[in-house]
Formats: sequence, C-alpha cells, structure tokens
Amino acid sequence: MKKNIAIIMGGYSSEVEISLKSGNVVYQNLSKELYNAYPIHVLKNKWVYVDENGQEFPINKHDFSIKINNEKITFNCVFNAIHGSPGEDGKILAYLELLGIKHTSAPFYQMALTFNKRDCLSVVKQYGIKTATSYFLNNGDTINISEIIAKVGLPCFVKPNNAGSSFGISKVKTEIELIPAIEKAFKEDSEILIEAFLDGREVTIGVINFEGKTKVLPITEIITDNDFFDYEAKYEGKSEEITPANITTELKNKLEKVAVKTYKALNMTGFSRTEYIIVNDEPHFLEMNTVPGLTTASIIPQQAGKCGISLPKLFENAIESALKN
Repeated sequence: MKKNIAIIMGGYSSEVEISLKSGNVVYQNLSKELYNAYPIHVLKNKWVYVDENGQEFPINKHDFSIKINNEKITFNCVFNAIHGSPGEDGKILAYLELLGIKHTSAPFYQMALTFNKRDCLSVVKQYGIKTATSYFLNNGDTINISEIIAKVGLPCFVKPNNAGSSFGISKVKTEIELIPAIEKAFKEDSEILIEAFLDGREVTIGVINFEGKTKVLPITEIITDNDFFDYEAKYEGKSEEITPANITTELKNKLEKVAVKTYKALNMTGFSRTEYIIVNDEPHFLEMNTVPGLTTASIIPQQAGKCGISLPKLFENAIESALKN
C-alpha cells in the first residue's frame, strides 16, 4: 500500500520562494509507485495542500490532515523542504513530533540549535572544531565600534543570527561600513553575529544518513568573484561550484573527518550541508544548513549525483530512513 507523504514548503522567512522551488523538485522526483505525494504550502497566512490544478485544500492543524471530497487524508511522513522558519529552526517539527508524525529532518532541538549560529558555534568549539573569532549583539545593545574591531578586526562579516541564503549578510571592509551593516542584519533578526574574516578556500560538505550509515558526499569548492558566497553567488550564477573539489587526498580526508565530527557533535540526522573555510590546510567551521536547497542546480543534489545517487533515490532514502527511525 502506498504511503501518504506531505512535502512541506514555503515558510515564513525571506527564503519562501527558494523553498517552494525545492519542494516542487521533491514532489516531481518522488516515486509515484511508492508514494502519494501532497505539496503542502506552509505560509504565514495559510497552510494548504495545492493540487496539480492549483486548487487549495486547508490543513486541519489539530492533526495535520486534509479533506478531499469528504475523505480525510493523514500522512505517514512529512518531507521537510522549508528553508528558514518554521522548518529549519525546528518549530514545525516540534509540532509534528507532538502529533506523532514522522519527518525527514533531525529532531526539533537539533534543528533549532544548528539554525542559531551563536549556539551552534558554542557547541562545535567544545569539540575542538576551529571557528572564526566572533562578537555578538542583540537589538538594543550599545554598539561599541572600537571594541568590535579590536576583537574581530577588519574586514569582518556581519550576519543575522537566525537567517539563511545569505540574507542580511555584509562583508565590512572599513569602520564606516560597520553601522549600516549592523542595521541591515537587524532587519532580518533581533540577534546578530560579527565574525573575523578568514582568508582561505571555501568548501561546502554534504553529510546525510544514507542506507543506515552516515555518508559524506563529494566535497564542493565555492569560487566567486563576489565578496563572499552571497545570494547572487548561490542562486544567480555568480559563482563556480567545483564538485569534487580539486584538493589533495590528505586535505580531503581531513575535511571528511571534521565533517563527520561536526555532524555527530550536533547529534544530527537527515540532510546537512556545512560550510568551511580552509586556512593553512585547517578547516574552520562557518555554519550548517539542515534544509539545504534541493533543486537540480543545488549543491546537495550535485554532490549526490557525483557518487551515483539520483534525486528519486536521495528523496526516497530520506523518507524510508524517517519511517524506520
């Protein structure tokens, strides 16, 4: 008997359109023989199932069900394709776990932890994983420019603490640019993170649960003419993504080891894509994405394809792993 799978997409953040694209790719690539797939748009003003004709059916939030032609439909598993809140920060996953509905992501606490850049950094540091020097600010704090620069130096990066797809991030090169960058970040979040600039090669590494084991996917090097791997570089072709990265075997082994260490230190399951800067052959952790892009042009599908894992297989594995958990 085919299983009913809800594919949640959209969300409440600036990443809503990217999430809808990812969710639709999942929908198009799920096996019709194994699953009845239902695209569910989770938006600020509505939660609805959208059928192939564009007709909308509201979600009953009491039990996360839908009714079509007087037939109530419940779900065996939820495929989480929401970038940002409430999917990547764990909020909707806590709700699903309360209802006893299985999902493809890590438990809600792990998702919340990795989404909060400050908290995530505090955990990985305890495991000896190298990071950039950082400075934290909450909205309303006194901003001491001299103190910030004394700690992190220039250039530096100013980032919203809870945001993705590089929204609200600035690379600050001079003192005069710092206040506008802080104001920009505060438009995305009430907490921000200011990090020292790391001068090195940037790589991103996918780690997933695959067929019951933790699997490191082929490493991707990011090369961009932009100041950093920003929105344009990620989604508008302003970067070169080289998979597998042109690195030595020794460095590859080191990166794979630290990627698994990070994944396990954070008690992760499901999908992850983690970014590192390599300085003097030493990887420095930047951040972990737990609902990475899943379109055909996205990095995780590219990495999976390089080791022979097709999109249908990648998505089926995520669902079957969740059902067995």
